[in-house]
Amino acid sequence: MAQDIEDVNSPDKDERLWGMLCHLISFSGYLIPFGSVLGPLIIWLIKKDEMPFVNDQGKESLNFQLTMLIAVIVSAILMLVFIGFLLLGVLIIYQIIVVIMASIKANEGVRYRYPYTIRFIK
Repeated sequence: MAQDIEDVNSPDKDERLWGMLCHLISFSGYLIPFGSVLGPLIIWLIKKDEMPFVNDQGKESLNFQLTMLIAVIVSAILMLVFIGFLLLGVLIIYQIIVVIMASIKANEGVRYRYPYTIRFIK
């Protein structure tokens, strides 16, 4: 009986797809200025009212990308003393790894939480 209740609350295939896209679209930031923030924001704003899983994952992705934007700005400032170059490289590798992990988990229907993220949107 408990299994049936969990199945009712688990996201369907469309919700999992849109949840995964909330994370993956952040890679557009490598091609479009501020695409890493605008992509998840657009998907979240369009789908948040009709898909609870996308609402959750969209906020999570948006919070992480805003946190990363702040970290990149700090890195850029620290480039004046050269440590920012190393920090920026670490941030890029970290972002790629955790976004891929989040995308995989969202596709499985798991509500992923990014580590070291400031929760701007609750």
